[in-house]
Amino acid sequence: MEQVARRDLLLGTCAVLATVPLAACGQRMSEGGNGTLPARATSAGALTVGNDLTVNRLGFGTGRLGEWQRGAGLFRRGGLQDPSEARRLLRHAVELGVQFIDTADSYGREYEIEPLIYQALHPYPRDLVIATKGGLVRSGDRVDKDGSPAHLRAACEASLTRLHLARIDLYQLHWVDPKVPLEESVGELARLRTEGKIRHIGLSNVTLAELRRAQAIAPVVSVQNPYSVIDRASDDVVGYCERAGLAFVAYGPLGFGGARQDTTPAAARLAELARRRGVSMQQAMLAWLLARSRQILPIPGTTSVEHLEQDIAAAGLVLTSAEMTAIG
Repeated sequence: MEQVARRDLLLGTCAVLATVPLAACGQRMSEGGNGTLPARATSAGALTVGNDLTVNRLGFGTGRLGEWQRGAGLFRRGGLQDPSEARRLLRHAVELGVQFIDTADSYGREYEIEPLIYQALHPYPRDLVIATKGGLVRSGDRVDKDGSPAHLRAACEASLTRLHLARIDLYQLHWVDPKVPLEESVGELARLRTEGKIRHIGLSNVTLAELRRAQAIAPVVSVQNPYSVIDRASDDVVGYCERAGLAFVAYGPLGFGGARQDTTPAAARLAELARRRGVSMQQAMLAWLLARSRQILPIPGTTSVEHLEQDIAAAGLVLTSAEMTAIG
């Protein structure tokens, strides 16, 4: 089976109109431990997924909770080592207004993350959407694509069990398998939807052409692709999602691999804006995504409560249309 590279795997608004000035919002976040409540995801506004699931427009991605990092030619475990800390992080995300939790069966070496979500958040809040994915398999240190109908059915049913759900609100094809016609993969998801095991179908890591092919088979309500101010390869997909009313779930919103975040001219201009406003580049990058399109739902991930609060503080940062034009 085809091995997936690590980046592929992690790949799961100048008038001051800001509702909260960036500097003030950063200050409020930093004072959270001294009695001031941290910012909440509600400040990002709401997005309706599939016409019936309305969530705050800043989610949480769980990929880093069980992340593998490549070192010395082998994968090694990264992310949180203490499951109790991971559970505390998930609970705090929900306390801060996060209503969209993204995960996948392939996150964590032994299917660790879906059970962790259950342990942390069950009984689930009525307004919480848990989106998971299937279509990748682990074999030792290999991660391979498997979009066969048999695998997707088994993966979906196993996720239902691990999450203790009767139906998954949003089930996503994690990756298009070049060995399996896309129509067969999406067709099986459509059957699972008809059976009531899936509420909505989403796609991850797809091109615009693949999205259109899938829509000819079954209703698709979301696309999850890597997207940030420094990675705009999915600009055409974002535009299509805007026109079609689909949710665009942006993963890797802060880039990958610890690379410099001001390596493009637009990112350098955003970094200068962040310096003027007195906030971190990470917060500015999330604010850029929220301003880029009303259909974008960023899902930053972290293993730190402090970083989580910093990310959520970005929900209150508004970039004006003039600023967005200047950034480019």
